[in-house]
Amino acid sequence: MEFGFHFPTSIRFGRGAVRSNSAALRLGKRAFIVTGRHSGRASGALADVIAALSHEKIECSVFEGVGNNPDVEQCRVIGAQARAFRADFVIGIGGGSPLDAAKAVAVFAANDIPAEELFTNVYENAVLPIVAVPTTSGTGSEATPWSVMTWHSLKTKRSFGGLKTYPRIALLDPTYTDNLPLAITRSTAMDAFTHCFESIISVKASPLTDSFSFYALSRFAKLMPQLALGDVASLRDELMFLSLLGGVAISHTGTTLMHSIAYPLTYFHGTPHGLANAFVMPVYLEELAAFRPERLSAALDALGMTQAELTAYVQRNFPIDFVPDRTMFPLWAEQTAAQGGARNTGTPIDAPHLEALYERIFQ
Repeated sequence: MEFGFHFPTSIRFGRGAVRSNSAALRLGKRAFIVTGRHSGRASGALADVIAALSHEKIECSVFEGVGNNPDVEQCRVIGAQARAFRADFVIGIGGGSPLDAAKAVAVFAANDIPAEELFTNVYENAVLPIVAVPTTSGTGSEATPWSVMTWHSLKTKRSFGGLKTYPRIALLDPTYTDNLPLAITRSTAMDAFTHCFESIISVKASPLTDSFSFYALSRFAKLMPQLALGDVASLRDELMFLSLLGGVAISHTGTTLMHSIAYPLTYFHGTPHGLANAFVMPVYLEELAAFRPERLSAALDALGMTQAELTAYVQRNFPIDFVPDRTMFPLWAEQTAAQGGARNTGTPIDAPHLEALYERIFQ
């Protein structure tokens, strides 16, 4: 047995995590905060972070304006603002989009480079330290080096990340998710679920990542009925914890074909990421049954469901709600084949095969 595991993020979890850990923010004298148009203020996280910085006598500048699926050019502009502010570190507050954007800003703040060089993961200057404060329970971005960017010139989403883009500190307070709308809660929960599931399937899985993922799926099984009913008030702490576990796992395994094949649904149809994953899951499971049956069985055993039961669950609770333009399938297949997640799966990823998968998803 051989495997490696390195995890450089310091995690503080619990209600009041930001207020009780202000000293963890002593990463410099000037902090640049990146957050969404509404999420930072609405959740209370932005006020808590600003208060904690003030307590530590750290000056800050705030950018409120990251939208869903942040694009690389916007992050480059924000990075220039952080550089002009002479930021010592970057704080991301929000769901996956602001946290992913914060990682890109941390690169661009220290490196005045063209947008395409972001994806090389090789930079002349050190990436600014990153602090992550999640306000949703889905992406696990606070525990991964990965950042997914929208790249409009290529009409797709592409990821970057490495050891330099792990958050230095992750402050997780489930309080910030208490007032999330049900639709967002359910969608982000499905994103967290797929992270835990896919990390078992990944060809990069190890006994250590399996231990996180098996445990997470066993706990997911207990809350899935409540999630389906929309009875989520008592699940906030658990969902944030499971999102964290999924993030830790995929920080080493990466995601797989399910994420890759779902990206075009988000880019071209605006489908929330977690829902897009749910839409493609039944066909993804069929692929695994054909090409990775042992790993599929391991994941389903941890969940305590059969393939048919999981398929029925997602089809019943997350039905596909749009009709795609089938003439786009060849482009989608080409884009999917280029994604790293597709190569992590151990299933065929030639363009004709992937095009056929899209046909099956929307038959």
